[in-house]
Amino acid sequence: MANNRSSKKRVKQSEVRRMRNRAVKSAVRTEIKKFDKAVLLGDKESAKLSMDEGFKLLDGAGSKGVMHKNTTSRKKSRMYKAYSKLA
Repeated sequence: MANNRSSKKRVKQSEVRRMRNRAVKSAVRTEIKKFDKAVLLGDKESAKLSMDEGFKLLDGAGSKGVMHKNTTSRKKSRMYKAYSKLA
């Protein structure tokens, strides 16, 4: 357990960051699931909207360091590849 003021502050900061990161990752996963569902149903318009929103969320997560940049690139690549197969 934290014993001095600075370590108590670090515990609080870590908790705030953990919750923020968790929310960002959850939003990314939700959008990817929406995209996958749209692709499975063959709904090109819905897939395009979900893909655009997913790219936006992934870029944000990558730039903030919530997710590694290579991870975001890989996920974006796989989404675009799946979308291209619909066309």
